[in-house]
Amino acid sequence: MLVHPNFNPVAFSLGPVQVHWYGITYLVAFGLFYWLATIRARQPWNAQLGWGRREVEDLLFWGVLGVILGGRIGYALFYKFDHYIEHPLEIFAVWKGGMSFHGGMLGVIVAMVLYARKNGRPWLQVTDLIAPCVPTGLASGRMGNFINGELWGRQADPSLPWAMIFPQANDQMARHPSQLYQFALEGLLLFVLLWLYARHPRKLGQVSWAFLFGYGVFRFIAEYFREPDAHLGLLALGMSMGQWLCVPMIVIGAGMWVVASRRQVQ
Repeated sequence: MLVHPNFNPVAFSLGPVQVHWYGITYLVAFGLFYWLATIRARQPWNAQLGWGRREVEDLLFWGVLGVILGGRIGYALFYKFDHYIEHPLEIFAVWKGGMSFHGGMLGVIVAMVLYARKNGRPWLQVTDLIAPCVPTGLASGRMGNFINGELWGRQADPSLPWAMIFPQANDQMARHPSQLYQFALEGLLLFVLLWLYARHPRKLGQVSWAFLFGYGVFRFIAEYFREPDAHLGLLALGMSMGQWLCVPMIVIGAGMWVVASRRQVQ
């Protein structure tokens, strides 16, 4: 049975300033997004729509705001509402941790809507460009979760070759390294599938809705191996909060992809 290495969350220090691994994974995520979105912007069908490096830089700025603000507010609303309603100022204490992907996604959607309106572009044209560039950032974030030894998995059969003890859980229980499952599923696999799908021109919205559906499915599966939040546990039908938040993503993503596929105009 493996034991989590219990990495030091601080990667290095610059005088009194401590640089955390989790912060580095965010920088890696934003860097990968910029690189991949620049490649996407150069594809002929995207270049014809006026996409270029400057537009990608603007998108990155708006996206960073959406991820950070949405992720933090979403965590407060979805996972610790009772706590933050009593201590609202702690919402701004981002150094204490607590980010929600679903909240971050909603934050990015709002940011892209504002960007689209500001630049006179259809909202789905914007999200179609960036959707294949997002999963690598998710993979980076899950690696940060693993390094921190947080968001560990549910109990696993000790005979499972990769079952792992997480000292941070304060028990000697063999667990699934669910962070790595999510790294592989909603990070690498979703990236490969979306990138291949978006290598050719698609109808407006198809790439965006494919991302929404794909993420919802892969996250729903991974949640079966991830330990539910202690203060929430399992909810109705034995499903976690993460799974319930994925249900509308799957339904809406599939339904809207069908609608988009019936469009007459590319």
